[in-house]
Amino acid sequence: MLNIMPRAERAMIATPHYLASSVGSAILQQGGNAFDAAIAISAALGVVYPHMTGIGGDAFFLMYPASTGTMVGFNGSGMAAARATPAFYRQKGLEAIPQRGVLSAITVPGMADAWWQVWAKFGRLPWAKLLAPAIDYAEKGFPISRNLAFWIRKDESLIRASEQLSAVYTAHGALLQEGDRLVQTHLAQTLRCIQLEGREAVYSGTVMQAIVDCVRHDGGALEETDFRGYAGEWVEPLSATYRGYEIFQMPPNSQGFTALMMMNMLEHIEVSNVPRDSANFYHIMSEVIKKAFRDRDRYLTDPRFRDIPLERLLSKTYASQLWEEMKATPLQASQHLSPAIGQDTAYAAVVDDEGNAVSFIQSLYFDFGAAYVAGDTGIILQNRGSFFSLDADAANVLEPGKRSFHTLMPAMVTKAGKPYMLYGTQGGEGQPQTQLSILTGVLDYGLSIQEAISLPRWVYGRTWGEDGDALRLEHRLTPDVYAQLQAWGHRVELVDSWDGLMGQAQGIVIDDKGVRSGAADPRGDGLAIGW
Repeated sequence: MLNIMPRAERAMIATPHYLASSVGSAILQQGGNAFDAAIAISAALGVVYPHMTGIGGDAFFLMYPASTGTMVGFNGSGMAAARATPAFYRQKGLEAIPQRGVLSAITVPGMADAWWQVWAKFGRLPWAKLLAPAIDYAEKGFPISRNLAFWIRKDESLIRASEQLSAVYTAHGALLQEGDRLVQTHLAQTLRCIQLEGREAVYSGTVMQAIVDCVRHDGGALEETDFRGYAGEWVEPLSATYRGYEIFQMPPNSQGFTALMMMNMLEHIEVSNVPRDSANFYHIMSEVIKKAFRDRDRYLTDPRFRDIPLERLLSKTYASQLWEEMKATPLQASQHLSPAIGQDTAYAAVVDDEGNAVSFIQSLYFDFGAAYVAGDTGIILQNRGSFFSLDADAANVLEPGKRSFHTLMPAMVTKAGKPYMLYGTQGGEGQPQTQLSILTGVLDYGLSIQEAISLPRWVYGRTWGEDGDALRLEHRLTPDVYAQLQAWGHRVELVDSWDGLMGQAQGIVIDDKGVRSGAADPRGDGLAIGW
């Protein structure tokens, strides 16, 4: 099942929702650049994919401004409230942070600040123009897509338990279905406020006050000072070389460095000599993943609170050591003990005719985030803070003002210093794994970006908020592959041939002639548009 892969010479957009792709295309054709388009897409996704992302969540932007020729990142992830401490929860008789509800909504949403800061530094069009399409879709409505309809059904109990969610996602007592019109009046009003007041609406103005008043009333932790003191961070991306390419990822608190560790290990074999549909391929990939995840779970958190030995973790010497360990004990017993991880995320990419490139990703963490709407704002707050630990010895222990271990990891590959590939995916634990699949597909097996995204995928570990430690594989391989993996000791679980568990990836490749190829994942509702 392959989508049509558009090729174009001027611009390319790939997002997980066709309406968001159309919004980005319109912004570029109105004279905006890739940064303008990315912000407009991001805002639109928060309306048309509200189960995946929104103003109440976080965002990471990995950017290549053609004028400087230097990669730059923006970390728009929120910090824990000043009142959010292990003692705060233990006083309530809790030994873990709840995964849903107001007590899971303990980090400041970073999304709106990320929009504003990226626009202030690189944008061209007026701020108001960038939010206009999102406001229009929220106010007038749009037909519910396949993926949104699936999650409305799956999360029926959460929706019915919330007065605000029920008001939006049901009509006359029945859940809205695919093709029904979704209108989000309160969200439209909030977006219009941000359109008029800018970021201050969310961090010191009327929207902030409405959120805090509601959270305080319901016994949550977020206060005015948490919002007023918040600002995202411009960061220097991490990188690693791989067979003549340079791969860029966001630094911690993103898990992006794990993908670089995996590619460093894979340099020790000729991946292209391993058949992509063989048991050996999936065995090698799962063992490489386990090695990288072992270090991720040991170290990853906010680097302002704990040292993370990135120089050692990303060194070629350390990759050689890990590879030798893997060879010495062919099947590694899993020590991957992290709690369940959400994968509610939306990834998109934009390249414009000036050569600017933006690879960005945003999330509410779990589907519908905390399943908690802040009063009449229409904002679903994220539950990213629920991943903090209350164990004082854990790297990711909850502390006031701290950013959590973050699954979001937009990526980019350069060739001779110029953007070659932009890629990313939904998927929590699956994000670095799907990136591994896409990278090897394009760089090692010589596939197009659409072919690489459409390959049979796997997910090792915990995802979609579920516990477990299996190697889940799409059911498109021959039976002997699954049998061999089981014989080698892998706990194999088969899922559908094109399973949503594998997330939704998007990507763009720019060849040596400057032709842009775009791809959206056939597992989702995405679309690539170019001209």
